[in-house]
Amino acid sequence: MIAEEHLPIIHLVFSNLKTWLNGIHHGVSHQHLQAYLNEFTFRFDWRFYPFNAFQSLLGISGDVTAPTYAELYAGDWQHPTYSGCGR
Repeated sequence: MIAEEHLPIIHLVFSNLKTWLNGIHHGVSHQHLQAYLNEFTFRFDWRFYPFNAFQSLLGISGDVTAPTYAELYAGDWQHPTYSGCGR
C-alpha cells in the first residue's frame, strides 16, 4: 500500500514537532499555536538551505509589521499562515 511507504516520514515529522515544542517551548497555548507551527514549518522546509532561509527570513521580516504586546494578548491579532515564504 502506498500510504504505508509514506507513514514513516509523517511519523518522523510529528515526532520532531513534538520534541521541538516540548524541548524548546515547554508547552504551547492554543492562542499562539499557529505561530509555533509557522516557525516549525519554516525551519523544517529550509533545514537543508540555511543561507537561503536567512535571506527569506530577512525578506519576510521586512514585509510584516509585528503586533504590540497589547494586540498580541487582546485576542484580536491573527497569526499569519504559512504561504511558502518565497520559495
